[in-house]
Amino acid sequence: MPHSCAMFSAPHSNHPFSTLIFLSALFSALHFSVSLPNKPYFGSNLVLIGDARFTNNSSCIQLTNPKISSPSSGFLTQGKPIKLFSSNSKGRNPISFSTDFTFSISPHNGDGMAFLVVPRNFVSKFPSGSFGVLKESRFFGVEFDTSADDNVGDVNGNHVGVDVGSLVSVKTSNVSSINLVLNSGVKLHSWVDYDSSSKKIEVRLSKFGSSRPYNPLLVYKIDLGDIWKNEEVLVGLSSSSGNSMQTSNVYSWNFKTRNIPKWLHSQPMDPRAVSNDHSEEKLAQKKKICAFGVLSGLVFMTGCGALLALIVLFLWAMFENSSEAVLTFPAKCGVHSGDFRYEKINVVVKDNMANAKN
Repeated sequence: MPHSCAMFSAPHSNHPFSTLIFLSALFSALHFSVSLPNKPYFGSNLVLIGDARFTNNSSCIQLTNPKISSPSSGFLTQGKPIKLFSSNSKGRNPISFSTDFTFSISPHNGDGMAFLVVPRNFVSKFPSGSFGVLKESRFFGVEFDTSADDNVGDVNGNHVGVDVGSLVSVKTSNVSSINLVLNSGVKLHSWVDYDSSSKKIEVRLSKFGSSRPYNPLLVYKIDLGDIWKNEEVLVGLSSSSGNSMQTSNVYSWNFKTRNIPKWLHSQPMDPRAVSNDHSEEKLAQKKKICAFGVLSGLVFMTGCGALLALIVLFLWAMFENSSEAVLTFPAKCGVHSGDFRYEKINVVVKDNMANAKN
């Protein structure tokens, strides 16, 4: 039976039927809804399954219990299932989601922790060990694995992997590449984003307090809508300690869904009409560019013509001014009291060579 921080007290009643109704409500509350008032780091309506329980004055959720001798497993999920398609009068729209959570894993060689998308009836058959998916053949998971298990092809004991219906990861990424250790006991922050338009899952990881990384640690192409279709699913965080004393703590968890407009995924009714519209738009744009080019050319040619005309006029004026010159020669030289007297004779030099004979 899952643990919870909610406190219940049975009403005083002498009617067995009223007591039966209360016990049924209590059982339903424990298995499908745990209200968390005044918990800003967790959403409301959460469910704690297996060994998951609140610790540190309900400030965090411990998914595994190191005090028990057998392998420990716990699952934190939302009480309300979701669909990866939303239905309306215009058809079905695929759903994208984003989730982020802060967590820490103690320095032991357990299974680590995982973000899971599982069928709605997963809660009723949650077993211990391997994130609780040993009896589940249909699930999607992002594992934060702290053990190197050769049976499932783990690359090392410090990796993030994508699991689709099997604990053998379809893709992995070494966490050591970003200088982090999953089971160091240090608080970490992870973001898992699914985009239904590109059918792509992205996983990011950083030390708590650091900003969200721009580049994802792991990217994988998958169509979750095609896997689950119109089926209701649960999303949550799971952990299992294996044969160790490993504990996994969750300090915050946010999960949000968003609709993708159908027109982003479907072809237009008449692609040729859209193509013709684009062609006409491009043709009009080309005409504008050509008209602007012709106008610019005319302005440039006019400017060059005006500049050339100014140069020609300037050279012509210089030629006209140099065609007539006045020379001064001494006509008579006399010596009177040591002074020279000059008599100026103006000789006009003409360009006309015929006048030079005179």
